[in-house]
Amino acid sequence: MTDEELVLLARRGDLDAFDQLVVRHQSAVYRAVLAALRVPQDAEEVAQDAFVRAWSHLRRFRGDSTFKTWLLTIAWNQAMSRRRSMTRWLRRSVAIDDVAEPEGGERRQDAAVHDSELQRSVRQAIYLLSPKLRDALLLAQSGEYGYDEIGSMLKIPVGTVKWRVSEARRNVREQLAKLGYVNAR
Repeated sequence: MTDEELVLLARRGDLDAFDQLVVRHQSAVYRAVLAALRVPQDAEEVAQDAFVRAWSHLRRFRGDSTFKTWLLTIAWNQAMSRRRSMTRWLRRSVAIDDVAEPEGGERRQDAAVHDSELQRSVRQAIYLLSPKLRDALLLAQSGEYGYDEIGSMLKIPVGTVKWRVSEARRNVREQLAKLGYVNAR
């Protein structure tokens, strides 16, 4: 069944149809919220809140966008509300698993130390970004969303999303180059 068919059934009170929508989109919602909040436990809670809000506001879904985009917008708004209410959210971090290659048994210890330093440097460079650039970059880097979906979540045009992602990447590369990572540019 398509999302549209499931939405019609859910609007008629079919909880199983809404459950299918939840299962279908829970990963995308969680990753969007995690990109905003950086704390898995908070992300799980906010994602759950977003689904509850979507259920209670399902009658307001007009179909101007896809259900997924509408749901991601709700989730993002919930995450932004939570993030604004946190006083120390910048001190928290999310692991950046894709920065360095996984360690193999034959790798030397100095290479592992270099990778660890690189990960810390990348994390720090991302923290130094403005929230607007950081949000766009983290959402784009997650691989879950197209620029159109990111634009809907952030309430900005697609061109602005592309610029913010490009600018964020440029800033991160510059920071890494200043630290001596030759291949950063």
